[in-house]
Amino acid sequence: MSRNMTSTTVVMLVLLITCSAVMKESSAHSCSSTFFSALIQLIPCRASVAPFSPMPPTEACCASIKALGQPCLCVLINGPPISGVDRNMALQLPDKCTANFEPCEFGK
Repeated sequence: MSRNMTSTTVVMLVLLITCSAVMKESSAHSCSSTFFSALIQLIPCRASVAPFSPMPPTEACCASIKALGQPCLCVLINGPPISGVDRNMALQLPDKCTANFEPCEFGK
């Protein structure tokens, strides 16, 4: 199963790399990361944002959320669909991690 998740992640990242430059330029946020690099930074959160996952975010996930920052998290949430990621669960990560972020506006 670990190999399958790794393969899925690699395929997902390869597909999303083509969107990174477009997302970087079209974003009105002050995120200094590209879509692709922000996505990689949030890999520790994968189990917590999988659809129907009961897993709370790990310390590594929360550290990644806080390091990434609210503008970049919002770029990810409002970017192209990410296979295996429930956007509503991703929106809850800052609260679950006690990150002092303004909420992302989904769809903007």
